[in-house]
Amino acid sequence: MATNGNTSTTIPKTMKAWSLEGTNGFDSLTFHGEAPLSEPSDYEVLVKFHAASLNYRDLLIPKGQYPFPCSPHVTPLSDGAGTIVSLGPKVTRFQAGDKVCTLFNQAHLGGPLTPPHLASGLGSAIHGTLRQYGTFNENGLVSMPSNLGFREAASLSCAGVTAWNALYGAGRGLRPGDWVLTIGTGGVSIFAVQFAKAAGAKVISTTSSPAKAELLKKLGADVVLNYKETENWGEEAKRITGGGVDFVVEVGGPSTFAQSLKSVKIGGSITVVGFVGGPVAGAGFLDILGALCTVRSVLVGSRDMFEAMNAAIQGAGIVPHVDERAFGLEEAREAYEYMWSQKHFGKVVVSID
Repeated sequence: MATNGNTSTTIPKTMKAWSLEGTNGFDSLTFHGEAPLSEPSDYEVLVKFHAASLNYRDLLIPKGQYPFPCSPHVTPLSDGAGTIVSLGPKVTRFQAGDKVCTLFNQAHLGGPLTPPHLASGLGSAIHGTLRQYGTFNENGLVSMPSNLGFREAASLSCAGVTAWNALYGAGRGLRPGDWVLTIGTGGVSIFAVQFAKAAGAKVISTTSSPAKAELLKKLGADVVLNYKETENWGEEAKRITGGGVDFVVEVGGPSTFAQSLKSVKIGGSITVVGFVGGPVAGAGFLDILGALCTVRSVLVGSRDMFEAMNAAIQGAGIVPHVDERAFGLEEAREAYEYMWSQKHFGKVVVSID
């Protein structure tokens, strides 16, 4: 065991970590009890992770279904929160002992997304957070909101920033009194409910579960529609709002997009962030043209967005909703299977000792 010169923390030479070995589903997840641990270079810091969380994209990568760059033998997951235990001599953004979260695309610091940013995705293109320690360039981290613990903060990097981007990343941004439509009860949708209510907006949420409907109402959703009972929920949302919603956070994909188009007001915005409903047939070109709205797709967001979101979380006292099921690092495969079964509500988090 080596003792770090920056802190009194004793840093081991190896760590526990997971890697992805192939695309044979969750069986491709491989646990390593003694993976090598690298020391930080001039502009890098070493983070001891305390928690990491899963996103839907993490379920697709082992199945070979993720549409963005992936590297072989990569450490999974983009979202993590931990403590800086060592830093390179030229680091200026942080000090040892600081609590930090990881940036999804390590190179996307601000401005529009570019192709080089895609090559810096944690847990896909480069090693992610499902390990005890990680070395990162100082620019690829942000400070944790002071009102959150590590489990809650570990849920922010992908789902939180994506929801923030959907509501504030283009155009005029969310305003008090606006209507927001969310779909389902995954991480992005739950964050969108919380951010919208904190901003004084009104929310329509969809789900097929009466139990999850009650939880959505507790988080502040003004209207919850059961999409199995109200199949044409897009028109119902337009009727309820008297003309349509201002923002749709579209996570379902082709299976829900036609209804999203029916729900949105003229001049409103649909932000496409995923396809958890699967790649089934959906709306066509004329449906999009007839909706007279803005349709945009996003891949999470920049460090600037992350820091703006964290300031809002801290200022408003927002606490992310973490699923009640607990998983340890060595139980990560079970966490994948649990999320795939859609038993979760909010973020699935893995605790790391």
